[in-house]
Amino acid sequence: MWLRNCWYVVAWNHEIPAADSPQLFTRTVLGEPVLVYRTQAGELVALEDRCCHRHAPLSVGRREGDCVRCGYHGLKFDPQGQCVEAPGIEIVPAKARVRRYPVAVKNNWVFVWMGEAGRADAALLPDNFSCDSPQWKHKPGYLHYDTPYLLICDNLLDFSHLSYVHEKSLGGSTRIAQSRPVIEPVPGATADWPQMGIKVSRHVNDVPAPPFYQRFRRFDTNLDRWFVYEFLLPGTLLMHSGGRPTGAAPDAAGPSVRLHSCQSLTPETTTTTHYFFQQSHPVDEGDDTVTESIFNSLVGAFNEDRDMITAQHRNIQLNPTLPMMPLAMDAALAQFRRLLETRVQAEHRASTASPPTAATA
Repeated sequence: MWLRNCWYVVAWNHEIPAADSPQLFTRTVLGEPVLVYRTQAGELVALEDRCCHRHAPLSVGRREGDCVRCGYHGLKFDPQGQCVEAPGIEIVPAKARVRRYPVAVKNNWVFVWMGEAGRADAALLPDNFSCDSPQWKHKPGYLHYDTPYLLICDNLLDFSHLSYVHEKSLGGSTRIAQSRPVIEPVPGATADWPQMGIKVSRHVNDVPAPPFYQRFRRFDTNLDRWFVYEFLLPGTLLMHSGGRPTGAAPDAAGPSVRLHSCQSLTPETTTTTHYFFQQSHPVDEGDDTVTESIFNSLVGAFNEDRDMITAQHRNIQLNPTLPMMPLAMDAALAQFRRLLETRVQAEHRASTASPPTAATA
């Protein structure tokens, strides 16, 4: 169940080679190989990484100015995806072209639009502000999962697992699982998108500081902790979280933790997923050692998630038709899945009602 008319993160901006680099970057999104490169003017281009001739990857070819030449039989494609040269052929067929995807950069995330090109809308890009802000500091991360992306969405939509999967890292208290989150809709960015996702707010008071916090800031009192995040279609989490001494006012002086996290899931195939993440801290609340500590703790915790979700997926594959038992803790993920299904169905109805435009052929 993939939504196509939306933006997916394909890379961190630093992953895409410079315009003068001979290297070509490729990553599979929704089962489609995508080649991303920079023109000499610095514009990002995203093309189908599959030559229209014999389907060889263009990424194993070479750059020639702003064009890419296939390394198999030498077809040369311009940044629009049009073949402009085919060795031994005087007149190149007009149909000799590869798909060009709309591409956008926002706060160091590179996005591709996998649906109808004419419907690409920058208003639907998530506000991942802390990925590129002078007020926030972080180290960017990427993980690859051998699991469907919706299982990872489920994990991020139910933080009760912090008490158990992350007992010795991000969690530290069973009170997280016992608390009930408040779930609200996130209003749409456009008239066509009446709802962008859901907002989940979880406050957990008077609990010990988790091992994660203690690695970069010492606490000798219990904390009031909060996790407030938006989870947006197709799979992006934008979260404010932190903790302060129990009973302290939000603006009180003294030790506290304030974090902002941006995480995005992009399906690679039906059973594999790209996971882009970072967790930022205010620049005036820690130096490079704090940034590194947060990153290392996050990677350790996300590997805990990956181990659990991979084991879960392995069990599911043994009997895919066996239903799961829904419980109260599933409220957020159930709402998100219904929202996603509604959008996918609407997209399917629209695509069957009218033929695709030339821009998407």
